[in-house]
Amino acid sequence: MNDRERLDALETALGNEMKEREFYLRNADRTQNPLGKAMFRRIAEDELEHYRRLKELHEKWAAEGKWPETVPLVVNTTNIRDVLVNTLKTVEQSAPTDAGDLEAVKIAADFEDKGVRLYRQLAAASEDKRERDFFELLAMIEYEHFLSLRDAEEYFENPAAWFTRVEHPMMDGG
Repeated sequence: MNDRERLDALETALGNEMKEREFYLRNADRTQNPLGKAMFRRIAEDELEHYRRLKELHEKWAAEGKWPETVPLVVNTTNIRDVLVNTLKTVEQSAPTDAGDLEAVKIAADFEDKGVRLYRQLAAASEDKRERDFFELLAMIEYEHFLSLRDAEEYFENPAAWFTRVEHPMMDGG
């Protein structure tokens, strides 16, 4: 992949991050489920940060015609699974989940999977270690989102089984 193709891919990533953020915010507002609200809002915040970092990178890369020397290549990481578990600790009973919640989680997981593949492609196309590391970090964060969304999908489909798996219940034979 040449520099122009990588810059075009970065522009695609910018558009994707904003579309995904808007999707997450819409679903955070739509859902009545506290878990869905917390998860969608947290991922929306992450997508905004990714957008800001990518935009800064894009502007400098376009101006300089190469991977910039001065872009802060740090992206905050998050653990969406912690958001899931912590939110569920504060909910007294399973909140209503509708078909829209489950569908939104499935669509979001697909977004994140595509993001993982794009960032891995950009990392693989790079000869610059800093550039490769940056895109590998973004791929890792998107993969974490993907796994967390699959976790939420399991929760929405079968909360009892999800709690059993997460809480690791033990049976005392005594």
